[in-house]
Amino acid sequence: MQCCSPHEQRLLDKIEGKEDIYRQNHARVFKILDTFDNVKPIIDVERARYFTESMKETEGEMLCLRWAKAMKHVAENITVYIDDDNLICGRAGLPGRYGLLYPELDGDFLDIAVKDLPNRVESPFSISPEDAKIVVEEIAPYWKGKTYHEALNAAFPEDVHKLTYDDPEGLTSRFIVNETSSFRSSIQWVHDFEKILKRGFGGIRQEALDKMEALDPCSPVDNVEKKPFLESIVTVCDAIILWARRHAKLARKIAEQETDMVRKAELFKMADICERVPEHPARTFHEAVQSQWFTQMFSRIEQKTGTIVSNGRMDQYFYPFYKADVEAGLLDDEQALELLECLWVGMAQFIDLYVSPTGGAFNEGYAHWEAVTIGGQTPEGRDATNDLTYLFLKSKREFPLHYPDLAARIHSRSPERYLADVAETIKDGSGFPKLINDEEIVPIYVSKGATFEEAYDYAVSGCTEARMPNRDTYTSGGAYINFVAALEMTLKNGKMQKHGDEQLSIQTGDVTKMETWDEFWDAYVKQHTHFLKTAFHQQYTINKLRAQHFAHPLGSAMHDLCMKHCLDLHTTDIPEGINLGYFEHMGLGTLVDSLSAIKKFVFEEKKITLKEVIEACECNFEGKEDVRQLLMSAPCYGNNEPYADEIGQKIDELNVLFGQKYSKEMNMHNDIRYVPFTSHVPFGKVVGATPNGRYAWTALSDGSSASHGSDKNGPTSILMSNYNTKNYGHRDRAARMLNIKFTPKCLEGEEGTEKLVSFIRTFCDLKLWHVQFNVINKDTLIAAQKDPDKYKNLIVRIAGYSAYFVDLSPDLQNDLIMRTAHESV
Repeated sequence: MQCCSPHEQRLLDKIEGKEDIYRQNHARVFKILDTFDNVKPIIDVERARYFTESMKETEGEMLCLRWAKAMKHVAENITVYIDDDNLICGRAGLPGRYGLLYPELDGDFLDIAVKDLPNRVESPFSISPEDAKIVVEEIAPYWKGKTYHEALNAAFPEDVHKLTYDDPEGLTSRFIVNETSSFRSSIQWVHDFEKILKRGFGGIRQEALDKMEALDPCSPVDNVEKKPFLESIVTVCDAIILWARRHAKLARKIAEQETDMVRKAELFKMADICERVPEHPARTFHEAVQSQWFTQMFSRIEQKTGTIVSNGRMDQYFYPFYKADVEAGLLDDEQALELLECLWVGMAQFIDLYVSPTGGAFNEGYAHWEAVTIGGQTPEGRDATNDLTYLFLKSKREFPLHYPDLAARIHSRSPERYLADVAETIKDGSGFPKLINDEEIVPIYVSKGATFEEAYDYAVSGCTEARMPNRDTYTSGGAYINFVAALEMTLKNGKMQKHGDEQLSIQTGDVTKMETWDEFWDAYVKQHTHFLKTAFHQQYTINKLRAQHFAHPLGSAMHDLCMKHCLDLHTTDIPEGINLGYFEHMGLGTLVDSLSAIKKFVFEEKKITLKEVIEACECNFEGKEDVRQLLMSAPCYGNNEPYADEIGQKIDELNVLFGQKYSKEMNMHNDIRYVPFTSHVPFGKVVGATPNGRYAWTALSDGSSASHGSDKNGPTSILMSNYNTKNYGHRDRAARMLNIKFTPKCLEGEEGTEKLVSFIRTFCDLKLWHVQFNVINKDTLIAAQKDPDKYKNLIVRIAGYSAYFVDLSPDLQNDLIMRTAHESV
């Protein structure tokens, strides 16, 4: 009988009609879950409608103040809801699963997009005819000619544009050197939630008023720049306080009509809490959870943060409230879990909507990264695990959804109990938690200007990145660079099979006439460098334009440096801030393996010519299986093979050195990152067959993982290849995403837990940034693909997030099925 993960077994039991013990133990959350689980999300237009109404009325004013006034207008008019049975108030849209529109991003093609969203393959949304009419007639017309996307598209010169967009309007990507800033107002972010729990927005509002009172009435800077900024802080604080009080009023109204005495008492208590927070400091665990949720949800209304605003170090900032309530006899673990679960189902109903086709392709399966960070170290460098840490892990093993995203920080002194609990949670099989390594991140951040206290207190943000609240200040999305396309352009002298005779990039010569590896490598380096040049040109333009189009008064209110210098968080350069950006390397494994095959079989062993390699790739290896098998036998990345890994190290060095040299001109750290989300699939669809035996138009390797099926020496060798290909002597590095798949049999029992803990220790010792796991049988994935209705609750790990397998496109499903399933650690 096949060994299954607990998650698989629960799913199989459900298919067979067996009783679900978790449903009995978590009755409230299952009752809420049954109202929206697996329901197609709907678009709510209220945020976009009221935001647009206000922006029409405030033209000519300073942008941060306009934004704050728009937020207040939204807070005054948007419908407020209190979900049945929930103990936490607040949502930003319609009941059920919903997404919001951000016309400041997508207004130039929003009228077209709302017609296409219900039918697209990747993460479809529905919209009512009435709301579609509002979008087309009221919202979209105002924004045409005013959006950031239009300004960016117009700013790119021809050579940059042709590698970036596939049409004159810039609506579709070429997936070659892809800008990502136009489908989000900010990259992943973490607020200082602890500040709100301790001070409340009333305290921040008073700070802004005090600063306004101290302004020099004769100073042009104080009057033209600082005063409007401080007015925006006061206004946005008023807005969120007003929004919370509207919930209090609604809760009290519903309570008065409620006939169930238990629910009546819950609603009156919720009303009292909403009257207090987030205006005032929280006093109890329940108040702290509600205050955090209001802050998080209002931030989602304010702007589209790429990967959704993350939740920070919840086990740290909630712990004092949890501990005090437990010691006072006001709270036990079951009650604490119930409150957290009410938070999780609230998160699960907000779906991060990507209107642009490119954004949708990047983030399949209704991607979400509202990361909750646990573990790690205190600002003093001591281990930070506590009772709440273990409660979060317990919740993740029992909660039936892939919300929230859970990230566990690991360091060299992480307690054995903590690592064992992390391992047991991984073994459960739903892909949680992802692991982030203090031993890599803390020194990197200190080298970039942070204090040890700031670096020790980082929180996981988005897919694999991290943020230091009150020190990080960079919010612009970076470029995704298809370096496998750079290899194809090397082989075809600046052209690609998909685009025929169009000269897309520079000409680097006829490779069939090159006689040495060094000649070929030099040609590749020229194409690679041209792609980097294009990406940095993009980013320079992006940095110049974004502050003209986006403001972030709520985020600025929670940021020490923004308040100190009276500057909006989207300001290009905030004094004392650390500008941590990145550009993305797509298809590392595919590229390394292809170059390895060319070097070994063309130039060293001379078993095949480059002309023959190119011809085999152009016909997608039809009738050339012998050539394909030869190329696939080359040393491959992911096997701790020095031959391949040395090539990977040199490629990484190209990126690191370029970033080191030219980031300074933009006053930022523009560092190399290997985190594709799901974009390795659409990026692969523009690349023909490659010299590692990969077929045309199929997915590239993802992140810093090995190419499909090429990792044959076990999972530790994958760790070693990651280690071997990094340039540890340079600081111009950011995250590397690493996916590893185990069979449940491999990790069975106590012995399996011990093996996984040892593997995690090795990951930590090697100072690798990130690793995440799927623990699942291939047969289960194949069965789910054939019969999705039976397996609609199957959760899998994708790219820094987990999703329902059946929500993924067939291409991404196949990508997951084809990943190597390791049967030993």
